[in-house]
Amino acid sequence: MTDVTGDAVTSSGSSAAPDVLHTLFHSDQGGHEQVVLCQDRASGLKAVIALHNTALGPALGGTRFYPYASEAEAVADALNLARGMSYKNAMAGLDHGGGKAVIIGDPDVVKSEQLLLAYGRFVASLGGRYVTACDVGTYVADMDVVARECRWTTGRSPENGGAGDSSVLTAYGVFQGMRASAQHLWGDPTLRGRRVGIAGVGKVGHHLVEHLLADGAEVVVTDVREESLRRVTDLHPEVRVVADTEALIRVEGLDIYAPCALGGALSDDTVPVLTAKVVCGAANNQLAHPGVEKDLADRGILYAPDYVVNAGGVIQVADELHGFDFDRCKAKASKIFDTTISIFARAKADGIPPAAAADRIAEQRMAEARPGH
Repeated sequence: MTDVTGDAVTSSGSSAAPDVLHTLFHSDQGGHEQVVLCQDRASGLKAVIALHNTALGPALGGTRFYPYASEAEAVADALNLARGMSYKNAMAGLDHGGGKAVIIGDPDVVKSEQLLLAYGRFVASLGGRYVTACDVGTYVADMDVVARECRWTTGRSPENGGAGDSSVLTAYGVFQGMRASAQHLWGDPTLRGRRVGIAGVGKVGHHLVEHLLADGAEVVVTDVREESLRRVTDLHPEVRVVADTEALIRVEGLDIYAPCALGGALSDDTVPVLTAKVVCGAANNQLAHPGVEKDLADRGILYAPDYVVNAGGVIQVADELHGFDFDRCKAKASKIFDTTISIFARAKADGIPPAAAADRIAEQRMAEARPGH
């Protein structure tokens, strides 16, 4: 692997180095402060740690464990995710910049205690510039292991001084984003009588179902995992299940569509057939490519920017660094309502889509935090 730290570049002779460096220096997700490519031969660890912007404070973002097809693909994903965390943390009002780490490999095959400890040592070597947490392929138990080598680790279990599962507050924040969308569009911050479609009722989605039903909404769901659907319908037989996401986005009378699974849910294929008037969900990177936000606006569909409404989880893990207090976190996550309202107002005033308005606000906060500004 190649190691890239600030302006220093050294190579261990990997044949992949030219491709990786091209991704680093020619990516359209540029502007990153530091990227470290890590290798521990004894454990088999290959990882990428990307720090996008630390103007607001130490970079904070999860660790993704995924079987990337190439090192260059892993670097590109880390760059993109780290940049997204800068914007998410800025809009959440956190004193943290954006960072992300990815571990290359199938977690079901290569994840081990030795590998996670080695990864923790790499994070610790950054001296607090990066604070890590859970993401796709990593869990609370994994962070407990990483924390044995690195004190800059959040998302740990309560038994180990952490806050545990962050999906509860993630769902709560998305619900606040939906309430703000309803206020903006229909003049009332309630989902009572509204039909909401949720794609993905896993860790976050099933908590979102609870909030919506309690508020009087009608809920329609889909998920690729049968056990996730059963968990919801066993508790709430009134929830309607449809075959797949394609069927969900075409449901007649759908008021709100909530993508809560994989990214790229809003694309050239899905936007033209969406029946919902609002899109507000927990999934990251919902816009498949730049320009989709304008397509949504042109169709009169209100989009609540994903990195704004799904920030409840990062609010929780950030709070863990100061001694976790659930009520304090919930109060901060409640402010996602006000933040979302302010984004819609800025979008209207500037004549731009909400996603662009959110970016402008986040970029302004980061710029004002830079020394000498």
